[in-house]
Amino acid sequence: MSNFVLPIIIGVVCIVIGISNMRGNISTLHSYHRHRVSEEDKLPMGKKVGLGMIIVGISIIVCNLFYIATFYTKNEIFNIIGTVFLIFGLTVGIAISIFAIIKYNKGLF
Repeated sequence: MSNFVLPIIIGVVCIVIGISNMRGNISTLHSYHRHRVSEEDKLPMGKKVGLGMIIVGISIIVCNLFYIATFYTKNEIFNIIGTVFLIFGLTVGIAISIFAIIKYNKGLF
């Protein structure tokens, strides 16, 4: 059961960072992702990057819950559903964050 604790902690950390970003605190982003962002764009950028981080965190937690269901029921369908959910959540969350960085930073680098 201890194998399931770490992914939940990682998911919660991603959600907390996402909430912090949504409040306009983009200091968790690397300096080259925020150095060309104007003061008035910090909040909109933070909201979009934060949303992406929250989606990533939720997908990690939900995937882990499906893995727990697989562990207790021995039904592999939960493992497949969890993996698909994780891939979808990571793809959407990271894409939202990257597009926000490109839009407000006027480029990825």
